[in-house]
Amino acid sequence: MTTQTALKPSNFLEGVHGVHLAPHSPFMLEEMKHGDLLQSTCESFSFGTRQRLTVQRAWQQRPPCLRPIHSCGSGDKTVVETIANVLTSLPFIALGVQAPRKNLNCKLYANSLIGVGIASSLYHCSRGKLRKYLRWADYTMIATATVCLTRALRNENPKLLMAASAVFLPIQPLMVSAVHTGMMEVSFAKRAFEEPELRMAHNVHKMSSILGGALFIADDVFPETPFLHAGWHLAAAIGVSTCNKLLE
Repeated sequence: MTTQTALKPSNFLEGVHGVHLAPHSPFMLEEMKHGDLLQSTCESFSFGTRQRLTVQRAWQQRPPCLRPIHSCGSGDKTVVETIANVLTSLPFIALGVQAPRKNLNCKLYANSLIGVGIASSLYHCSRGKLRKYLRWADYTMIATATVCLTRALRNENPKLLMAASAVFLPIQPLMVSAVHTGMMEVSFAKRAFEEPELRMAHNVHKMSSILGGALFIADDVFPETPFLHAGWHLAAAIGVSTCNKLLE
C-alpha cells in the first residue's frame, strides 16, 4: 500500500478536492518558453513601431521653417493678388536705399534689403517651373538679410554660428531666418531698455512682429485666402523700418 502510493503520487493528489494536475512534459515547457520569447519579441517590435510612427508624425507636423522648399504656395491665384504682392514687395527696396551705410556691414545689410524686394517681386511675377527656384531665391534672400542685420548690429558673433548659418542658408533658409531674427529681437529689446529714445520704435516693432507672425502662419494654414501674403509683406516692412533705427 505504501509502495503503491509512493509510485503513483499523482493518483493520490488527484483525489484531493480542488487539485488538478496537468501532465508534465518537457516539450510543453519548451513550447511555453518559445511562446513567451515570441510574445516578448512581438511586444518589443510593436513598441518600436509605435515609437517610429510617433516620430514620423511629429516630423511631418514640423513648422514651416524646418521644411525644405518644394511647393510654390504664397497666393498669386489672381492677377489682382499678384499685383498686390509685387507692390507690397517694393517697400523693402525703399528701406534698403534709406538704410544707414556707415560701414561695410551696414552696406551689406542695406543691399540685402534691396535684394529682398527684387527677389520677392520676381517670385510673385513668375509662373511655371521657374517659380519654385525663385521662391527659393526669395527665402534665401530674406535669410541673407537677417544674417547681415545681426552682423551689422554686432561685429563679434560666434564663429560657429555664422559658419552654420552659411552652411544651412541655401538648404534651410527659414530656419536661418528664425535664428537670426531671434538674435535681433534680443538685441533690440536690450537697446530699447538702455536707450529710452528707442522704446517707441521697439513697441511698434513688437506689434508689427506679432501681426506679421500671425499673418505668416495664416498664409501657410489658409493658402486659399487672398491678400494674407501681401499683409505679411506690409507688417514685415514696418518691422524692418524700425530695425533701421538700431543702425543710425
